[in-house]
Amino acid sequence: MTFNFKNYADELLFVPLGGSNEIGMNLNLYSYKGKWLMIDLGIGFADAYLPGVEIILPDIEFITQHKKDLLGLVLTHAHEDHLGAVPYLWDELQCPVFATPFTHAVLKAKLADEGITSKIPVTEVHPGQKIQLAPFEFEMIPLTHSIPEMQAVALRTDKGVVMHTGDWKLDPDPLVGPVTDEATLKKYGDEGVLAMVCDSTNVFVDGESGSEAGVRDSLAEIITGCKNRVVVTTFASNIARLESIIRAGQKAGRHIAIAGRSLRRITTAAKESGYLQDAAPFLSEREVNDVAKSDILLICTGCQGEPMAALSKISRGEHPSIRLTPGDTVIFSSRKIPGNESRVAHIYNALTQRGMEIITSKRHHVHVSGHPARGELTRMYQLVRPKIAIPTHGEPRHIHEHAKLARSLQVPETVEAKNGSVILLAEGRALEVGTVPSGYVAVDGNSLIPITSSIIKTRRKIRDDGCTIVFVVLSKDNELLSPPRICAPGCMDANDDKDLLIALREEITAALERAKPKDTVDRLSESIRTAMRQFFRAELGKKPVIEVHVVKL
Repeated sequence: MTFNFKNYADELLFVPLGGSNEIGMNLNLYSYKGKWLMIDLGIGFADAYLPGVEIILPDIEFITQHKKDLLGLVLTHAHEDHLGAVPYLWDELQCPVFATPFTHAVLKAKLADEGITSKIPVTEVHPGQKIQLAPFEFEMIPLTHSIPEMQAVALRTDKGVVMHTGDWKLDPDPLVGPVTDEATLKKYGDEGVLAMVCDSTNVFVDGESGSEAGVRDSLAEIITGCKNRVVVTTFASNIARLESIIRAGQKAGRHIAIAGRSLRRITTAAKESGYLQDAAPFLSEREVNDVAKSDILLICTGCQGEPMAALSKISRGEHPSIRLTPGDTVIFSSRKIPGNESRVAHIYNALTQRGMEIITSKRHHVHVSGHPARGELTRMYQLVRPKIAIPTHGEPRHIHEHAKLARSLQVPETVEAKNGSVILLAEGRALEVGTVPSGYVAVDGNSLIPITSSIIKTRRKIRDDGCTIVFVVLSKDNELLSPPRICAPGCMDANDDKDLLIALREEITAALERAKPKDTVDRLSESIRTAMRQFFRAELGKKPVIEVHVVKL
């Protein structure tokens, strides 16, 4: 049954369409008095269940039905899982966008990189500035994260204030950007906050997430101790980490080079926005091999094992200009996103087989998270003191554990959000009152298709069981004019499976001999397909994709 928002027009509602079943792909909606406000519009990364697909997006069909009442999209920061879907989906929304100057710069660079020329109306917003979008008003509050200008959104209505944290941590020495504005958070807490919608990523981690300053010192020590070429891979958008790597490399007396399109894009946007100002001009990828091994530090994309990223190409020996040699060191200054473990392990092994030394955060201090551990979450609740806790940005297990933590901190009400939930934000009455359609869309080349598409299902089946294509030429009386031609990629080998192919031709011929002279092409095709299914089940225990082409002369 379709949820009727008219019955709740005078209530404040929260509706996540992404980021509340997973870490990433954030899309959050607020509804009040018939109007809507969106916070973040991000991407996620596909796993092996979606062959041929790297990026997935939240399905926005529901909100496109209300786009005439969509007042705007507020971007909390410039990470891909918070703004990466804008180039793909904004045309369906056609709403104003609000972002800080740096986030705007990254978005512009991303749009240009994707060849998108449509003019997206972006209003640049600064901390403390109050934006009126009746019946909403919002203010951005600086929080520490792994990228500059991360902003919580304090959303005010006459029903109360919602503190939407986005991603954050409490770092006393973040190195890039200001520390978290605890004074403003406390001011809102003193005034009274109806609900807090909060990051759940590290809810299972005790204590604090750690400071970027410690990582910078550790990187400098490690890089200084390396004799040969050093490669560091990290998230391209982690500007604080990029600056730490650059400073560590400079301290070790090395020239800095970068490899990877997203790194070039983000560093350009950072410099245009006033960050990375002390960094010397980067060497190009082609110049890496012209510098002595002991004098070069290469920063590259690919910390999650992405097949087309710079590090993956280097590990396969397929990069057009960069070659690593035994004794070089590769530092993974990042964490593995859940679902990417096997891809990252593959890169580890490929590099090790080529004689490289691998350094990870498992045994060295080369990474700290940009998300709050339990100690920081506790501090945030002490500052904001919401009446309702809505955990987001997590898998169901993260959200459930976050809700338990909030209750232990004396938050009166908690609601465990999931994508598609319609959550009533009302003191003493907070609960899920309904659901709306939600889901995922795959970026497949230049197209957007549902992840349930028959294209994806067929691709998965071909990957697992192969494909067999049969061509049959018949007379007008359904007599076979030549032996059936069979092509079976991923199913049978033309040289190794000659006997099976002969047997399959005999099965197809027998099926045609049983046919009647007046059988239609469709009926003949189905008879052949049935015979082939039975053959593959009996001989190979497989269910390949079968294509039958019958031509009558």
